[in-house]
Amino acid sequence: MKTKVFIVAAILFFGGSLSAQNNGGIDEAMMQQIKKSYSGNASDKALRNAIVNNNLAKLAMNYENATAFDSHFSNRVNSVAITDQKSSGRCWMFTGMNVLRNRAIREHNLSPNFQFSQAYTFFYDQLEKSNLFLQVVIDTRNKPMIDQEVEWLFKNPIGDGGQFTGVANLISKYGLVPSDVMPETFNTNNTSEISRLIGLKLREYGLELRNMTAIGKGKNAELDFQKKMQSRKTEMLSTVYRMLVLTMGEPPAQFTWQQKNAKGEIVSTDTYTPMSFYEKFAKTDFSKYYMIMNNPTREYYKVYEIQYDRHVYDGENWKYLNLPMEEIAPMCIASIKDSTMMYFSCDVGKFLNRDKGFMDPNNYDYASLMGTTFNMDKKQRVSTFASGSSHAMTLCAVDLDQNGNPKKWMVENSWGSSYGYQGFLIMSNDWFNEYMFRVVLEEKYIPSKTLELLKQKPIMLPAWDPMFASEE
Repeated sequence: MKTKVFIVAAILFFGGSLSAQNNGGIDEAMMQQIKKSYSGNASDKALRNAIVNNNLAKLAMNYENATAFDSHFSNRVNSVAITDQKSSGRCWMFTGMNVLRNRAIREHNLSPNFQFSQAYTFFYDQLEKSNLFLQVVIDTRNKPMIDQEVEWLFKNPIGDGGQFTGVANLISKYGLVPSDVMPETFNTNNTSEISRLIGLKLREYGLELRNMTAIGKGKNAELDFQKKMQSRKTEMLSTVYRMLVLTMGEPPAQFTWQQKNAKGEIVSTDTYTPMSFYEKFAKTDFSKYYMIMNNPTREYYKVYEIQYDRHVYDGENWKYLNLPMEEIAPMCIASIKDSTMMYFSCDVGKFLNRDKGFMDPNNYDYASLMGTTFNMDKKQRVSTFASGSSHAMTLCAVDLDQNGNPKKWMVENSWGSSYGYQGFLIMSNDWFNEYMFRVVLEEKYIPSKTLELLKQKPIMLPAWDPMFASEE
């Protein structure tokens, strides 16, 4: 009898210990093993004392690499005054409009301080995004709230981020105005609060639209119901419009503007509408611009489209051709050599030396500092949400070696002239390959065989794919 009790007790004891080890928690034995990673010797203590009281990036800075900084470029598109998006996520807008601005200044001999109004375009961006949300709520109203598409929609009713397709659709629909006709306001420079308030109102309106019910029966009942929903949606957008006017000012329907040349001299005074101003100073055939991307998590040489990744409901989703990096760089070089800037986006914060405005994977040696390695490649970083496109800038320069291979690149940023290298950021070619994701190229810089690939029917990807957060 005692033997049986002992066996049962042993089973319970060892079974309990085994359970503690296999339930996923940290038991005492595991903790003791973990603690061995830190010996606490003199070297460890000295390292700990240095790290706990200092910035990790400064301690990990590779000073040998810092001396390699070089601002010379063999090929560079002449740039003008640096813009500043302030505390807003409008980098995509500044970048797209800076591409058009550079061309307008060059072709019309405008003052180097000339800018298109970002406030004007942003006003309509927020109104159009509000309509996009409300209309997609109507389109998906029969799906349950727990459906992933509906859930994503209510998590992302509006924002200030975006991409180049949004620039193209908004400008083509609403035109452009000069910055002095509709200048920046506190709320265009600081977008978080008004975006939060509009987002809160849109969620409220979204629930109302989902809860609306049809009245009556018969063949006209559905049509009458749709008219009722559209009428209510218009009322909702009227409230959003009022909120935007109160925080940003009302966009002009017509304006008089003095055109100044590069010397600051007035050369004309004319009256414009936003569309006539766009057609005179920045008219662009956006159908000849293509998004080229390096996304190693997807098959190369395929065209992809991202669901709901547009700014205008009746506009276009973002589409791109996925290519290896070695095929993207030559097209970028061709554009720069022809004095044409490009919309460019990347994972800007990775290995960025903010003091110098220099990005290189060797800027910081975190591995030596922490006594471990960080070995994920680009594909693994993207698929695990460790890296993705976070910021858009204007690609404007490349430095080529004697064989025509790129050594480094430069972008015009929109964080003011005091940030980085005189408002620009410089990246090594190694960084370019690892953290560059997309570029918008004009048709004439794309080889004919690549243009043929762009004729494919796009593969639709969900809006919540890890690669497709909007640039800020």
